[in-house]
Amino acid sequence: MATIVTPARSLTLTLMLTIFLRAALSQDIPYYMHRCERDAADVNDCLRYAANKLASFIRRGIPEIGIVDVEPVVVDEISIALGSGPDGYRASFRNIEAYGVSNLSIVNVRSDIDSMQFQMTIEIPKIKATAQYQSSGVLLLLQASGAGEYWGEYEGVKAKTYFKATPYQGDDGMTYLTVDQTKMDFSVKEIKMGVENIANQNAIIHAAMNLFINTNAQELLKEMKPQLRTKLTEHLQSFLQQLFDRIPVEQWLD
Repeated sequence: MATIVTPARSLTLTLMLTIFLRAALSQDIPYYMHRCERDAADVNDCLRYAANKLASFIRRGIPEIGIVDVEPVVVDEISIALGSGPDGYRASFRNIEAYGVSNLSIVNVRSDIDSMQFQMTIEIPKIKATAQYQSSGVLLLLQASGAGEYWGEYEGVKAKTYFKATPYQGDDGMTYLTVDQTKMDFSVKEIKMGVENIANQNAIIHAAMNLFINTNAQELLKEMKPQLRTKLTEHLQSFLQQLFDRIPVEQWLD
């Protein structure tokens, strides 16, 4: 006698197959992941450990999820303006390349798993940056127009990041995240920066510019910060989305 498969039975079989598939896949935790219990009292500590483990492998590259070279972090352009009027000092920094960002450590995590909201505090020992520099106007009563190479060393970088995500079911039956919102702010404890190889500029003006830049490094960073924060937040959201497109929730949350 032929077995009659009713719609209700077919739906039950489908649900059982999906549950079995998700359970089987969730047991296969990649070497770069660590899974936490979402209802555990220490879930935030566990997520911090998991994030640091993942970061340590990202630093070396994880070809299985398409991550090979994470540095340098590239920002296309930012600019600053000091003073007003036709002689106001203007400077632009193009093709900014930052190294050392991947040496980050996550020192604190706060989460709301039900609404998929996460806040992380990140520390980076040192970031080195280079850029193409161009300026115009007057600085320290001296004509400071020119173009050259910018360098910067930023020590004791601390960032606070926040993101909110929405889960969805992928074609493989696993749960993935879409990053809806990202915020970030940062501070730098110590800054050294300067400009080099500026055409048609004598040594005295060059030395005066670098003295001014280093003496007022925090103020210059303050001028750069709004644009830099916006661009780095965009980078962060793009990178998080790249991760969550390839890493299902079941691999880091039980």
